[in-house]
Amino acid sequence: MSTVALKDVTKIWPDGTVAVDRVSLDVEDGEFMVLLGPSGCGKSTILRMIAGLEDPTAGAILLNGEPVMDLAPRDRRIAMVFQDFALYPHMSVGDNIGFPLKLSGVEPGPRGERIGDVASALGIGDVLARKPGQLSGGQRQRVAMGRAIVRRPGLFLMDEPLSNLDSGLRAELRAEITGLTRELGVTTMYVTHDQAEALTMADRVAIMRKGVLQDLGTPTEVYGRPATLYVAAFLGAPRMNLLEASVYVHLDRYIALNLGEQALYLPWNDIRARAISHYHGERIVVGMRAEALTPVAPDTPGDVLQGRIRYLEHHGHESLAFLDIGATAVVVDELGKAVTDTGAGTGALRRIGGALQRLTKRPDKAVPERDDPEKTSVLSDPGRHHRRPAELAVRLAPYPAVSPGHPLAISVRMDALHFFDERGDRIDIGWR
Repeated sequence: MSTVALKDVTKIWPDGTVAVDRVSLDVEDGEFMVLLGPSGCGKSTILRMIAGLEDPTAGAILLNGEPVMDLAPRDRRIAMVFQDFALYPHMSVGDNIGFPLKLSGVEPGPRGERIGDVASALGIGDVLARKPGQLSGGQRQRVAMGRAIVRRPGLFLMDEPLSNLDSGLRAELRAEITGLTRELGVTTMYVTHDQAEALTMADRVAIMRKGVLQDLGTPTEVYGRPATLYVAAFLGAPRMNLLEASVYVHLDRYIALNLGEQALYLPWNDIRARAISHYHGERIVVGMRAEALTPVAPDTPGDVLQGRIRYLEHHGHESLAFLDIGATAVVVDELGKAVTDTGAGTGALRRIGGALQRLTKRPDKAVPERDDPEKTSVLSDPGRHHRRPAELAVRLAPYPAVSPGHPLAISVRMDALHFFDERGDRIDIGWR
């Protein structure tokens, strides 16, 4: 049995930089937990604190329900796999794998058996006599994994172990790592910035931004019902279309979502209608993924948007068309701040970023106080910014018989829309 619990863990570097901000997280026995986020979001720092390589500024870390702050790294029954493999270049593959056993005093006979078993399972049994410099990148990563597995730890910590490999090898090793950890039943915490790794490997995904835990759930939950605008924009390829909409309620009939020159109509009997109705006369953000949009004939009845193709992207198996529908785009930058740098007029949202930290709580006395994130969530002043037209990403067949400037009608699945308030919080029940 091996469980991990983080209780309001904070890490502040000596220069005052907040690397991890009041993160609470529970990892169950045998679970494959992925920490996902861009560089500098604090995910690797969390792993290093769990391993004992860094001390938290505040909060508690528990392994199997017991505090580990006073335990040395070697006493935590943890194996860590690093991004750069961290192999000993002067040792053979076999000696690299067996080094933890040698340090633990395991006799040469049993040690050799365990090395052979692990190497065979990882498909590197024929290179045990070679040095790391004679191996490919994929083989070196397998050696690093073998050195971790041979210890039979209670917890695996993997810090972007595949980021230095080519895409084909990453896909192959993703399947191997997932299968092996589940076969061994070892609790695993895996750090990555690659959403494909997170969504394909994880039992649950914890999404980080600037040290703050933004969302936590299964891959289906965080993709289909993102908690914040940041998560919605971060997950998915192509990115979710995020549009500014003005809300007008027609009681017992429908809710009109005005997207600039066009509108969508949410039926009053839709389960989300009452939540959206509280924003009558206000602006919200409407999110729609490419899979919620279908090209149709121009005269098709129902919820249909008309637009013109601005440009096309061809990906072999499909093409992406980007439509100008006369709406205003909401842009989420790499820091998670949502802005519409789009326009003169009263409808432009300039900044939604502060509330994307809604999961942040006021720190305790051991941690210096920081700015209230609510204060950074403001509406733009009318007329201060140039409008940026929304470019609605729509999936088409490979190499379609259309070109830039071509008109296109798009049917919208209303049940697949996502809604966020002006501060970036989800305000509906999302994907159904």
